[in-house]
Amino acid sequence: MSEQTIRFDDGAAYEQMMGIWSRLAGSIFLDWLAPPKALRWIDVGCGNGAFTELLVERCAPVEVQGIDPSEGQLAFARTRPSARLAEFRLGDAMSLPFPADWFDAAIMALVLVFVPEPAKGLAEMVRVVRPGGIVATYMWDMPGGGFPLEPLLIGMRAMGLNAPRPPQREASRRDAMLDLWRGSGLEDIETREITVHRTFADFDDWWRTSLKSPSLGPTISALSAADADTLKSGVRARLPADSDGRITYEARANAIKGRLPT
Repeated sequence: MSEQTIRFDDGAAYEQMMGIWSRLAGSIFLDWLAPPKALRWIDVGCGNGAFTELLVERCAPVEVQGIDPSEGQLAFARTRPSARLAEFRLGDAMSLPFPADWFDAAIMALVLVFVPEPAKGLAEMVRVVRPGGIVATYMWDMPGGGFPLEPLLIGMRAMGLNAPRPPQREASRRDAMLDLWRGSGLEDIETREITVHRTFADFDDWWRTSLKSPSLGPTISALSAADADTLKSGVRARLPADSDGRITYEARANAIKGRLPT
């Protein structure tokens, strides 16, 4: 499949398509981290602030910095209630604009596969975190079929259709994450699987929401009416509805955490 650049520029569309999924997984992720209050956090690849909002709501931080390469996403993030505490700024995951040892915790939420060089992005997170601090991430298990839009991908592959995919999707495997974290010098490394479910009013709700994807949506919109109908019918068959017509779908992420040596 093509690995052309995927751009996330529409914060409102991202909120409907992925922000809700992100918070579902992020809540479990934060329960697992069980961080103390009053920490300094950096949210690398904060996007539209979906996970940043959770940090502010649940972790009572003294500082939160959100970094993302998309001004469109950041503009949406600044409209959130979390903006009263969090600062959102343009930046590159592989060159964080902060001094060494500044933060208590560095997090990537659904970002790792989009970093061109995951090891370099992780090294930057390690650099800006103090000794004893936390470095962690969670990412949909893309090779393992855990991505929320996997039914669309299956349907497109069956029709011989290509769509842009993240450049480093293999980095979302649990063993790949372990290799990265161990290679970075982190200690007390742990992993876990996060499984979440989201319910849609009906199949059309699921379909409309999924087409907001900046990678798959444009590809599907460019199809002929006949091909689009064929794809839609095939995907519908993979997503059985309950007696009220609702669609409940499962997504699965891998998570990892470690600490800097003291």
